[in-house]
Amino acid sequence: MGIKSCGAVPSVALALGLFFASLALPTVGTFGFTSPAVGQPSALTRQQSDALNAYNASLKNFESALGQRRAQINSNRELPNLPGQALYLARNNMMSAYKDLTEALPSKIGRPNKFEIPPAYFDADNERLLDEYKALFDLMDAPPVNAQKSDTPFKDVVELAMAIARAKGLDGTNAEAAARISLGLFFAETNGNQNAGNARSNKYKGSFQTGLSEDQDGQRKWAAIKASIATRDPALSQRDDKEEARVGNLDHRLNHWTAVRDALMNAHADLFPQVTAIAKTLPNPIDQMKLFELIQIIPTPTRSALVSDNLLNYRISDPKIMGFLRNNSIFAFGHADRARTSANFREILDSMWLFNAKFEQALARFEEIKAR
Repeated sequence: MGIKSCGAVPSVALALGLFFASLALPTVGTFGFTSPAVGQPSALTRQQSDALNAYNASLKNFESALGQRRAQINSNRELPNLPGQALYLARNNMMSAYKDLTEALPSKIGRPNKFEIPPAYFDADNERLLDEYKALFDLMDAPPVNAQKSDTPFKDVVELAMAIARAKGLDGTNAEAAARISLGLFFAETNGNQNAGNARSNKYKGSFQTGLSEDQDGQRKWAAIKASIATRDPALSQRDDKEEARVGNLDHRLNHWTAVRDALMNAHADLFPQVTAIAKTLPNPIDQMKLFELIQIIPTPTRSALVSDNLLNYRISDPKIMGFLRNNSIFAFGHADRARTSANFREILDSMWLFNAKFEQALARFEEIKAR
């Protein structure tokens, strides 16, 4: 699920959060906006000067990529295949170069930013660039016209996860934990936007960004437990029947209900019985969400870690797996992280800070649903 490939297509998921909003940026020069490049202090070392020049070049490239894509969209020109990929890479390069700069010149670490990115990785003076970045992805990731939305997308995730968890034998408290984690996955994959497309992949789509084979596997697994769920929760089963009739022969990933249901059954339902043990090792709910997100990014190593004697110290050193992590914005910024050849799960979870704001939104939404 999400963008897992170690090749040219990096996640999802995992760009910064998306919001439907058009930005009225003042028109300056060719690309519609300006961002202050970092000036040249006096008496820099060669390393510091190189880091400064590399950052300024990456910042200029990011601005250029944003301006080019905005111009194409505004003029209704045909976009290239995977139109979000160049923007994603340009954003990552800018953040990576800034991290290298702040390591060489710690005085360049500035004030906090509204995206909750650690200031060593992002200059708050450039918030407007990330606003534009998100606005462009809103347009490029918009659901297809035949997608079938739900009026209660967050509640659907919670109810489906709880029903699946109870069918797997969890009590009410642990079923709630599974539902909270599942809502976190929804935000991690699409920032809570249902039926989302994917401007960086032709394979993944829908509310949980699944591939076709993953969705079909989830359908088969759902069919195997449907009868037990119908006995326990007839109302939810009736809703499921309606959504199945509604989606008909359409791709199940284009109906929010069936997309969520199939994704949870495919990747996560079999791990729900471990929620109690996971919570003992990872009492922080956001860490729990991160672990389940890793099931989508690096499923085999994560499952191996879960059955090991020491989850947090389980170490990954396979270059391909490290590549998957970097393609999902984990160990992706700055020379030091990019040079890593291995990491244990505690280090991986700590490096998933770009997901924090998304999971905090999920926690807040979950509490709202519980309160109702």
